[in-house]
Amino acid sequence: MLFRSVADPERLGIGGWSYGGYMAEWAITQTDRFKAAVSGAGMADLAAEFGTEASPVGDEWSYGTPYENLAGFQKSSPITYIKHAKTPTLILQGEADTTDPLSQSQILYRGLKRYNVPSEFVVYPREPHGLREQKHILDRYVRTLAWFDKYLK
Repeated sequence: MLFRSVADPERLGIGGWSYGGYMAEWAITQTDRFKAAVSGAGMADLAAEFGTEASPVGDEWSYGTPYENLAGFQKSSPITYIKHAKTPTLILQGEADTTDPLSQSQILYRGLKRYNVPSEFVVYPREPHGLREQKHILDRYVRTLAWFDKYLK
């Protein structure tokens, strides 16, 4: 079998929004293979999110409740492993997000700053879980490309 490299391991980035943001956060706390990350509306602390999000039904289905299974929530929370993060991370968040509240991104940002990980935190005013205003959507893409350009080129 012929093996072809399709990605330069020195120029790997990861990013996503919502669950994708959570997965980016998880990845940067588990490995240093990514050289840049972007997390949009992610989830850093699942127990805290359970108490602040509009509808915790999905979390309850997956984990139960933090009142009965705190260890399970903590085990699956990126913030639990934040001291291992080294990947420069851009954090994007809607101010009015009730699905994955603003506090989740604040928690991530504070943890990254605590361990001197290069990071930026951008809050889009008035925006819910998915950005709707054209200028904010454009800004999201411009910032994301600039972030990856800065750390992956």
